Amino acid sequence: MSRSIVPDLSTYEVWFLTGSQNLYGDETLRQVAEQSKEVVAGLESAASIPVRVVWKPTLVDPASIARVMREANAAEHVIGVITWMHTFSPAKMWIAGLDALTKPLLHLHTQANVELPFADIDFDFMNLNQAAHGDREFGYIASRLSVARTTVVGHVSNPAVTERIGVWARAAAGRHATQNLKLARFGDNMRFVAVTEGDKTEAELRFGVQVNTWGVTELADAVHAVADSDVDALVAEYAELYDVEAALLPGGERADSLRYGAAIELGLRSFLEAGDFGAFTTSFEDLGTLRQLPGLAVQRLMADGYGFGAEGDWKTAVMVRAAAVMGAGLPGGASLMEDYTYHLVPGEELILGAHMLEVSPSLTSQTPRLEVHPLGIGGKEDPVRLVFTADAGPAVVCALSDMRDRFRLVANVVENVELPAPMPKLPVGHAVWKPAPDFATSAAAWLTAGAAHHTVMSTQIGVDVLRDFAAMSGVELLVIDGETTLPGFEQQLRSNAAYYRLAQGL
Repeated sequence: MSRSIVPDLSTYEVWFLTGSQNLYGDETLRQVAEQSKEVVAGLESAASIPVRVVWKPTLVDPASIARVMREANAAEHVIGVITWMHTFSPAKMWIAGLDALTKPLLHLHTQANVELPFADIDFDFMNLNQAAHGDREFGYIASRLSVARTTVVGHVSNPAVTERIGVWARAAAGRHATQNLKLARFGDNMRFVAVTEGDKTEAELRFGVQVNTWGVTELADAVHAVADSDVDALVAEYAELYDVEAALLPGGERADSLRYGAAIELGLRSFLEAGDFGAFTTSFEDLGTLRQLPGLAVQRLMADGYGFGAEGDWKTAVMVRAAAVMGAGLPGGASLMEDYTYHLVPGEELILGAHMLEVSPSLTSQTPRLEVHPLGIGGKEDPVRLVFTADAGPAVVCALSDMRDRFRLVANVVENVELPAPMPKLPVGHAVWKPAPDFATSAAAWLTAGAAHHTVMSTQIGVDVLRDFAAMSGVELLVIDGETTLPGFEQQLRSNAAYYRLAQGL
């Protein structure tokens, strides 16, 4: 009954726009078209680029440029545009088009040939292959217009070039996901908590996400309307997929707990599907007539690609959804996470991340165990949940915070590790990691930035994708990685404060 909502990125397109002009004559323009098609063929064949790259006819005048930009804006399946000035395309022709473009832009600075044909080069060759200065003309006008863009330099036969374009394409897919995201908040955020607050109107302007609230009674009604036969089928699915605690299996003394957990999943999933929601939040302080805090249901929905934030934290839910889309097709997953407690042995410092219940099993390749335990908070029945340890390997944790005058995204490069010792009594999904550059610098930088305690962990993407996503979304990004020093990080915070205040204008 699990139904993934992670898109197949190959159904998305980026349009490849080649710039030239009529000055060179029909024969040169024919060659321009042929060579730009060859560049597109190279991009299309690159396994690291997950989307389709679609060639468009050569652009030689302002009207055609503006028209194709408007068409790209209107095409639902188009998530971005790549430009290349094959010859020399006078940049004033691009003003109206660039001003109209609302989708992410990548400027590819390349050329048809890898090597210069030293023995044969003549002025016909020079007229045809002018990207070295044609792209500089384009770069000027894009900067003159303050057009946000990513610039990639090199020949498309170079894997580093196609990999960099693939990173940008994944970020553009994440941007597309938030632009089309509807998020359902069941109840409000946890009382008195600061970081779960935020400006939902500004979020819709900045990210495109629609954040609205539904009473938890509507969710409870959907849960309690689930048919027993559907619950039977889902419990059977659980038994096939997971190592289920014996007491939860049919006939077991706690079997009703698992049946109710299945009903929560079925009711919640049906509500989200009916409303075309891609993300949601819950709060243990606002459960109405629900008998359990949703745990198992949330874990499985996140594994299917839904965004989720606990305690009403809609900003984290947005980023979980974006990360799931940006990592589509890659091993690993994306999940709500929270720094919970530390291992502080000098030189061996580690962070234990978890949450009350809601960590996605997409972070593990092992079979999770399905268990029931008391929650000790919320005043409801003991909830069912999947228990596991995230796989060892590279990951990134990031948090989105509302800083009054801007949204701030903070990302930390981390390495998930094998458990130093078993934790048989910890009844939740969890990860243990070593942060870069070291524990003390990482924690101090995180705290200095005011980054949230709810995070997103992705074992699929890295900070390179987040960097492009932040630029496309117009939000501040602070990275904590192997090169970070606390004085340098503090200086960046001071510089950013001045920049973002000035960039808003009066």
